[in-house]
Amino acid sequence: MSIKENLLKLNEEIPSNVKLIAVSKTNPVEKILEAYQCGQKVFGENRVQELIEKQPKLPDDIEWHFIGHMQSNKVKYIASYISMIHSVESLKLLQEINKEAQKKNRIINCLLEMYIAKEETKFGLDYEEAVAIIESEEYKKMQNIRICGVMGMATFSEDTELVRNEFKDLKTIYHQLKSKYFCEDKYFREISMGMSGDYTIAIEEGSTIVRIGTAIFGER
Repeated sequence: MSIKENLLKLNEEIPSNVKLIAVSKTNPVEKILEAYQCGQKVFGENRVQELIEKQPKLPDDIEWHFIGHMQSNKVKYIASYISMIHSVESLKLLQEINKEAQKKNRIINCLLEMYIAKEETKFGLDYEEAVAIIESEEYKKMQNIRICGVMGMATFSEDTELVRNEFKDLKTIYHQLKSKYFCEDKYFREISMGMSGDYTIAIEEGSTIVRIGTAIFGER
């Protein structure tokens, strides 16, 4: 199916309260533009170098999300336009995002990346590490970042119950953090989980953001 047909199918399946991020990594500008012309305005990249090459060649009203492992020394290259960074998994990285956002006189939305999978290759925090960041004096001084929720990647597996339980775990973590630290903050409302192979389960388990690449652009 074409990019247009894929997007039409996804937009019929995905509830209006769930944001669809088209994961454009490794796809050329032409394909991103094709999706954009079909009405898709939110895109995700996972490599800074690739993003900074593509961003100037594409329309200014694209909402860019960074969804990959982020190195602190790369934040400065995207701080002027990135809408949300999904992959915050250290206080050091959060400090760097805050510093670069301050230079640009803006606030950058962030998600805490939680480790929920049974795979050692995945990144992320456990609950205690997330709490340590939120309770730190350094975090309390930050004025240019906003923690809007959590992100997680399930195990790459055909065991749907395993995947479902990992998504349930992420939702539980979200509610724990929300009730303890963000109960008054309307912006803390995002659970970013679900990709091309498991987004339907993620939505059933409470995802508010799905990150879909292959099901839009086809196999890389």
